[in-house]
Amino acid sequence: MNVQKYSDPKVVSSQTKPLLKIGIDAHVREYVIAFQIDGSAPKPVQRFDQAGLLRWLEKKLAEGFAIATCYEAGPLGYVLHRKLTELGITNHVIRPRNWDDHSKRVKTDRTDARALLSALDRFLAGNPHALTVVHVPEVQQERCRSQSRIRESLQRQLKAAAQRGRGLALQYGYQLKGHWYGPRRWPRWALPDWLRQLLEPLRQVALFLGQQVQQQTHAVKQASKCPTPQGMGPLTEQILEREVGDWSRFKNRRQVSSYWGLCPSEYSSGGARRKGGITKTGNARLRQVLCQIAWRLLTYQPDYWLIKKWQPQLSNPGTTGRRRKQIVIAIMRGFAVDWWRLRTGQTTPQKLGLRMAD
Repeated sequence: MNVQKYSDPKVVSSQTKPLLKIGIDAHVREYVIAFQIDGSAPKPVQRFDQAGLLRWLEKKLAEGFAIATCYEAGPLGYVLHRKLTELGITNHVIRPRNWDDHSKRVKTDRTDARALLSALDRFLAGNPHALTVVHVPEVQQERCRSQSRIRESLQRQLKAAAQRGRGLALQYGYQLKGHWYGPRRWPRWALPDWLRQLLEPLRQVALFLGQQVQQQTHAVKQASKCPTPQGMGPLTEQILEREVGDWSRFKNRRQVSSYWGLCPSEYSSGGARRKGGITKTGNARLRQVLCQIAWRLLTYQPDYWLIKKWQPQLSNPGTTGRRRKQIVIAIMRGFAVDWWRLRTGQTTPQKLGLRMAD
């Protein structure tokens, strides 16, 4: 997530139109809003359903207001954002946060809506740090991302079902290993009939989930059209592509590292300065895939400039385990930036020393 400075031409250029600023606390059944006009005091909080909110906004637009809104990203997705945009409203989907800054331990829809409005007011006044604006993907990008995430979810459920079966067998003194539920392995296990009956529902679930994972994996791989380096297959490339969506939205390498959650944490005050591990505040799915890529690069890309830089330390028997982890993170961070540069045409595989797959 990267902060974007507010510069909406429809609002900025409309000097004669009053600006209606609205903070929306969005829920499934209702929307709680706090609003103010230009620099006036906030008005009383109101509640709407989605249809009622859109009708109220259309009425305000007809009255001659320029409108800017914001709401937090969450399970409701970007449906409201797209409907607001269609009306000509400037909306910002922002990163969720705890709005109880002073730890008063009072959190209601009303207080959240007022806090959203206050942050939006500062953001529109020129403070880019008041809100963290989330990148909104295109409709097709969002659907592709959902497909790869569904595959990941099915894979987790498959592992859970398989492990549940292994645990059940172990409870009665039998040890199952690996894909115990497969059509070739299942008949080979020396299990009593009563235990097979207990395991059969889990086996059927695992077989079904395994089939679905294979289908989704094949569909994701088929969509890959981008050349990839050796050690990075089409599935990995598509996960990166679908999670990021638009590589051009990153303006510099710091934004890339921040989105991946690979920036070092820091606690500094006065003359004391202390840096810790990575923040892990970015996209966890990308970070997991990037870790796998880093270890593959060590095997398949000996000429890659990052591998040349860090391989001597990794090969040194005296390098501690902690230092090895730091080196792998450095490779992850460097490759993330290099892949962004490749996808935006800023460099070539030859300059980086990457061997591309045939």
